Amino acid sequence: MIIPQITLRGRRLYLLVKIVCGVSFMMYGYDAGVLGGVLLHQPFLDAIGNPTNDTIIPMIVSSYDLAAAVTAIVLAFFAFRMGRKGTIILGNIAAIIGSVIQATSYSVAQLIVGRLVQGISIGAISSAVPTYLSETGVEIGDRGPANALNAILLIRGVPLAYWVDYGFTMMNNQASWRVPIIFQCVFAIVSGGTMLFLPDTPRWYYARNRWEEGDAVLAQLHDTGVDDERVQSTRREILAAIEAELEANASLDWKPFLTMGIVDKSRMKIVRRICMCFWLPMIREWMGSSLIAYYMSFGRLWLSRLWSLCCQVCSTSSLRSAVCHSTSLWKKSAAGQILLYGAIAMTTLLTIFTVLVALGSGSESRDWAAVGIIFIFLFVFGWTWQGSVWLYCSEIAPLEYRHIGAAATACGEWLMTFITVFAGPIGFERIGWYFWLWVISGNLVAIVFVFLLCPETGGKTFEQVDYLFVRKGFAGLRSNFDITIEDMEGAPKEEKLVVDHLEIAKKR
Repeated sequence: MIIPQITLRGRRLYLLVKIVCGVSFMMYGYDAGVLGGVLLHQPFLDAIGNPTNDTIIPMIVSSYDLAAAVTAIVLAFFAFRMGRKGTIILGNIAAIIGSVIQATSYSVAQLIVGRLVQGISIGAISSAVPTYLSETGVEIGDRGPANALNAILLIRGVPLAYWVDYGFTMMNNQASWRVPIIFQCVFAIVSGGTMLFLPDTPRWYYARNRWEEGDAVLAQLHDTGVDDERVQSTRREILAAIEAELEANASLDWKPFLTMGIVDKSRMKIVRRICMCFWLPMIREWMGSSLIAYYMSFGRLWLSRLWSLCCQVCSTSSLRSAVCHSTSLWKKSAAGQILLYGAIAMTTLLTIFTVLVALGSGSESRDWAAVGIIFIFLFVFGWTWQGSVWLYCSEIAPLEYRHIGAAATACGEWLMTFITVFAGPIGFERIGWYFWLWVISGNLVAIVFVFLLCPETGGKTFEQVDYLFVRKGFAGLRSNFDITIEDMEGAPKEEKLVVDHLEIAKKR
């Protein structure tokens, strides 16, 4: 059966694309927070048999992250066949199935199966949505605002989950935890159902040799005819990129993956850049945000359950507010500097927080000071690292390997989330406040990684970003330099960019 396509055109069509993708990301945020609010709720514990083993709850929570990481790896090889649209629809279908399995659970095993299916959903959505948004944006300035909207809606999903949990856990029956979990089906039905009527991206159609459909979607996004110069110009650029991808595939050496991209002597450092797309989100999750989101760390500050839940809601609202204001920061500042200064600030804040926790209970003012530090930490995180990592990875990923870069980004994020979320409660139970030293070390690694390995991409075209990696050695903030088109044309032979890239850069 042929499904009719939406007839919206131009900016209205792209606005609908952003909303539909944003709803999927809001579900992503909602799912990240919904289980944290019911983990200690007695009806929930009764339903799964009141487990006493200290690894059961971490396994229930983190199985979702492990499934998302594995899904991201698998999709790096198979998602292109399904298309960006097909992958997103698959993710929303899996979300509905996973939510139903979880909400009807009466055992740990069934709950874990539901979490695994839900993880498949989020792995697919987090891999495909950024690529879909990027490839349907026909204007140069589309990618940044679209990523910002996604980050905002993702963060808004977390406090929404906490507020829903807060309201329903005032009851003391089975519906008090089952309704918040099944509620995420609403997001999946809206997003997946609408996506059925949206087109896939022009680049995917062209790559699959479906020329007429690619032309039609380009004309629809530009709100003009197929013969318009803007459509034809974009078409030529896409076809040139596809041709470059085929040529690069023939000569690419994957051996640098053995060193995770650290040793990469190739001209364009493609493997190193893909590995950076993996490491940056992995480091971001190591910095502590997921630990706070999943396990209500305020409960470990000797606050009551009610105050702990209220503080968690307020803290995620602080994170949401920071992300909402981060778009203006991205326009004025460079992404590399944002990441560096954010990591320095968060390292300082977590060090102070750890000292306060290490001093122990007994001082109400000290406990509330620690709560305040977490509020500030989450605000800084949301303002600097939450959305900037996605934006930065999309800028450094080679155009012809964008789908692999997106999969690497999702895999790195979910793999470290699994490690942190699984190890967190066990670590707190066995070594107490010392576990926060592990989180601080993640923030220190972030400072070193960004300073040594992440070149500044702010104010540069994608072609100029390519040139940053052509230079020998590590292109970090410590060796940042300005690049002009004249520099690129006058570079030594071994550092010259491909002619097609230069021509596109000149047009800009």
